[in-house]
Formats: sequence, C-alpha cells, structure tokens
Amino acid sequence: MAVLTRPKLLVLGGGFAGLEAAFYLRWRLGERADITLVSDRDRFLFKPGAVYVPFGLDPDTLTIPLERPTHRRGIGFVRARAQQIDPAAGVVVTDGGRLPYDQLIVATGATIRPEEIPGLAEHAETIWTPEAMVSLRGAFARLLNDARAGTRRRVVFLVPPNNKCAGPLYELVFMLDTWLHRHGGRAAVDIAWSTYESSFMQVFGPRLHDVVVGEFARRGVSGHPKYVVDRVGPGEVWYTNGQTLPYDLLVSFPPYAAATAFPGLPQDERGFLQTDIVTREVIGHANVYAAGDGSDFPVKQAFLALLQADAVAERIAAQVLGERPAMAFDPVSLCLMEEFDTATFAQVPLRLTGRAERPVEVRRDREAEYRVGSSPAWRLGKKVMGAYLPWRFRHGSPFHAGLPWKGLELGLKVMSRLLAA
Repeated sequence: MAVLTRPKLLVLGGGFAGLEAAFYLRWRLGERADITLVSDRDRFLFKPGAVYVPFGLDPDTLTIPLERPTHRRGIGFVRARAQQIDPAAGVVVTDGGRLPYDQLIVATGATIRPEEIPGLAEHAETIWTPEAMVSLRGAFARLLNDARAGTRRRVVFLVPPNNKCAGPLYELVFMLDTWLHRHGGRAAVDIAWSTYESSFMQVFGPRLHDVVVGEFARRGVSGHPKYVVDRVGPGEVWYTNGQTLPYDLLVSFPPYAAATAFPGLPQDERGFLQTDIVTREVIGHANVYAAGDGSDFPVKQAFLALLQADAVAERIAAQVLGERPAMAFDPVSLCLMEEFDTATFAQVPLRLTGRAERPVEVRRDREAEYRVGSSPAWRLGKKVMGAYLPWRFRHGSPFHAGLPWKGLELGLKVMSRLLAA
C-alpha cells in the first residue's frame, strides 16, 4: 500500500462531519500530514441543542469558535465558501482563492428549501437556524398567552416530502405539550401532527413508530401519517389526499437540499454527492470523499455524520500510514429525543433499500442491536451527550476516540440494556 509523504488533506465544512474528520485525522496522524479546514462560518453550531431555544436557551451557548481548537491542533483554518472542485487538478476554488489538496473531504452539509411547498415560507415557523428557533420562541410565548387568556388555539406540526430527518420536530411537539402543561396553557391548545411518511419516525423502524403512537395518545396529539402537503394558506394546510388541517400556528421542518452543489461531481437531483456507502468515496474520484448531510446517505443526522467522518478519516489516515483501515462506515443510528417529562433512546442499525419511498430500513440480521426505550433517566443521557461533544470539539478532539469515548460508550450500553429493549 502506497504511503503518502506529508500530504495535503483538505476538509470542507465546519459542521459535525467536517470537524470530526479534521480532528480525527490529526489524532490519528500526528504531524504526518498538513490538514486544513475550510468553512464559510467561524463558529460551529451544536444544532441538536437548538430544540431548547424556543423554551428559553440562549443560542449563543451552542456555538464554538473554530479558530482556537484548530490552532491548538495545528490545523489550518480558512474562512471561505467552497465554490468549485477540480478533481483533475486537485484544487478547490473558494471565494477567497484556490486551495490544493492530495485528499479531499467534502462535508459542506445541507440546507432547507421551504419555497418548494407553496405558501410554507410565508406562513410557517421553521426550525433550521438559531434565528428560526428564536422566532419560534416568540410564537410559543404568544400561544401560551392566548391559551392562558382562554382563547382556543390550534397548532399543526408539518413534515413535508424530502425532509431527511424529522427527529427534532418530534422533540418539539413533545416538549411543547409538556411545557404548556407546566405553564397552565395546554387545555386550550389543540395539537396536530402531519407527515408524508407512511409511519411516524419511518426511517427508524416500527419500534420508534410505536413509541410515538403511544406518546401521541398520552398527550392528546392528533397524528396524521400519509398526509402529503400540497400547499399552505393562511390558517389552513391542504394535502394531496383531499384533506385539510386548520391552524393558528404552523411549525414545519422543510425539504432538504445540499448546501453547496459542486458542478462536475456526481450528485443526485438535490445536489447530494453520490458515494460508495462503505468507503464514502465520491463515485469515480478515488481521492475525494463526502461525509455528513451533503452526501447522498438518505438520513441526515448528527450521529451518522460523525460515523461517516470517522470512516473517511480512518481510510485516509491508513493510506498515509501504509496500513489497513480499522473501520468502515456502518450506519447504526443513535438518537436521544427530549420530551421534558421523559426522553426516548433509539439505537437503529440501518441498511439501504434502493426504494425511493422507503430508502432505509432496520437491518434484520442485526435485530438484537435495534433498541428503543423511554424513561426520564434518558434525559440525563441527553444532557451528557449534549455536553460531551462540545467539550471534545472545543479541545480539538474527535467524538469517537480515546478513553473519554470508551467511557461514554460503556455508559450508553449499560443504560440501553436497562432502559431499552
């Protein structure tokens, strides 16, 4: 196996996959490579924590300046927007100049397109950015004030087609129910949930669907699967099945698309780079990899982005060291859903199906690893995970490495055996 002599390793993107890849490469390689991180933002946002912003959390507490951890690890940091990749020349063109590379990791993430649904951008609160979450905080405050004054209000949560992971929206509907109860406003609020999927939390299998059904029943939330939104008007949502749902407040997680499309590289109709699922190599380009939400893996989730980044970084590090890679991408999703009065844990081994209507499913040959459970104790797990990753990134360390990760992993395994099945 060829050994590269101090190669130039370039990572595009300052999100979960980009930082994990850069920090893992440095952890694995030491000073054997030049590593540069390129991001159009100077701060990392811990987006899973944003679900607390509508209930009072300051979004600034969720950000980490990138200059300090990259400098600490001897990783070059360039604040720029990647615009084009020239694989033949081994160059990335940014709005600040050209950057050469020997190995490239594209982790530029995803964005949302509310404009794809007529009326959605005009009438719905969305949940993608900190600014959107602050706006939602105001909407929830007005909702509570009206409810306390005795004015009945209707809230609809909406998941449209091409949303790639609605987990945060499920958290918000459960959190809102608990929050309204605690503040004396729940009795005057009707809450409905609609999704284009054939089941709730479809990508995570039947056990999580059953948990959601039970939670909706316990909380008095009206659930509507197989409701494909057609258009949104003031105070009403129309669906392709002929049904409508009225609302006073509409909350949606819009369709996804790649944040940056790179002409000349293979990508799907939404700009997601097409990859080999195991190696994460961009099809037809042996030294270009895609990790995280900007790749074509159909589920967009922080934990899966970290796993992809680890697999890519390990593969590149092994090439530099002349070794065999110690791992490949194994899509076992892990998520913790906050509900304020309880929390739900899920560990889900996934496989691609090749079917557009249900692109992933639970792996039947690894059914024992499919574990789901709800308990107030999982709220502690959520808080620990929410503290652990920012702590690692602030110090320029990868999430899945070293003794701290081994300890956290052991704790999760013990909890899952006791509190999930």
